[in-house]
Amino acid sequence: MLRTHVAGLALAFLAALPFTAPAGAAGDEAFFNQVYGKWSGPGEIVAGKYKGTKFTCDFAGLQQQASVGVDLDGACRVGLFSQPMRAAVIRSGSGYKGAFQDGAAGKGLDIVSGAVEGDKIVVGLDRKQLKGAMVARITKEDTLAITVSVRVAGELVPVIGMNLKRTEGRRSAAAE
Repeated sequence: MLRTHVAGLALAFLAALPFTAPAGAAGDEAFFNQVYGKWSGPGEIVAGKYKGTKFTCDFAGLQQQASVGVDLDGACRVGLFSQPMRAAVIRSGSGYKGAFQDGAAGKGLDIVSGAVEGDKIVVGLDRKQLKGAMVARITKEDTLAITVSVRVAGELVPVIGMNLKRTEGRRSAAAE
C-alpha cells in the first residue's frame, strides 16, 4: 500500500503536477490545453527505501471550469494493487495552489507554488517536514515526462520518474 501511495505522489506532482505566475497567462492556458485528455504509462521509484519499484498509472486530465488549471483523476498500479489518484492545480491570484489526494491535512500533499514555462510546469510540494518539487514536461505532442524530487540536506533529489503517453484526445470536465 505504501508503494502505491509513493507511486501516486508522482501525480500530485503531475498535476500535475502548481508557483509564481508567468508574465503571460495565455502561456499557462496553452500548456494546460496540452495536458487535457487521457494519459497512461510507466513510472519508477528511483531513490529511497522502495528504489526500483515499478508502477503504471492511468489519468484523465480535465479542464478546470472556474479557473486556469487542471484536475487529474485516475489510478496507479503496483503489481496487483491499485490506488485511486487525484490532483488539482488551480490558478489563485498571481500563482497557483492545489492538492494531491486530500492534501497535507490528510494523507496527501499540498501544491504551494510554481510556474509554467513554455512546455513545462514546475510546482512546489509540501507536507509537514517534506518539501519537494515536481516537474512535468511535454516532450512531444503526446508524451508527458514527470520527475518528483524531495529536498534532502538542502538539495533536490529525484525520487520518482514517469513517462506518460496520451491515450485519448483532450476533453473538458464539462463533458463528464
